[in-house]
Amino acid sequence: MEAVPGIAIMPPCIEDGSSFEANARKKALYYSGRSPGLVFADDSGISVDALGGRPGIHSARFAGPEAKPEANNEKLLHDLLRFPPEERGAHYVCVIVLAEQGQVIMVTEGRADGMILEAPRGVGGFGYDPLFLFPPLGKTFAELSPEAKFAVSHRGEAFRKLVDFVVTRQPGTSTLPSAARGRNQSGCK
Repeated sequence: MEAVPGIAIMPPCIEDGSSFEANARKKALYYSGRSPGLVFADDSGISVDALGGRPGIHSARFAGPEAKPEANNEKLLHDLLRFPPEERGAHYVCVIVLAEQGQVIMVTEGRADGMILEAPRGVGGFGYDPLFLFPPLGKTFAELSPEAKFAVSHRGEAFRKLVDFVVTRQPGTSTLPSAARGRNQSGCK
């Protein structure tokens, strides 16, 4: 079963927005306008304070368009060589947009604050997880079980907000949060 019926034959949505929300919004509007029912899309990544928020929306391709996670991690470590540990603050962000029939229903965001280590630790997770230390637990995201990571991660927070909204939504009534109203005119072309 496909996540979105017919997605395999649809032209891909180009993620060229200037923010996590813009990219998530583009994907949600694009796919929800081409399939029935509720559709959610996310965009996420890591922002490093010392690098002015980079890699940000370019997290998946920080070391180049076809970069593997290892290359992205190596570039991040290289770019942070001149910064001491106390200046390696970072945060993960995940924005989820829920849409139906080309209309935004709600937007939610999750965030996890931490710091970038000087060397990777752990074997779980993906992407920058081996470098991202979550101070409240004293572990990197790569050292956490999937369940423990979901409980504290940016994606887990955003997804819990989405589920709460969907569960409490009254069918047939307008339950659009005021922040989501009127922001539904763009999509992928």
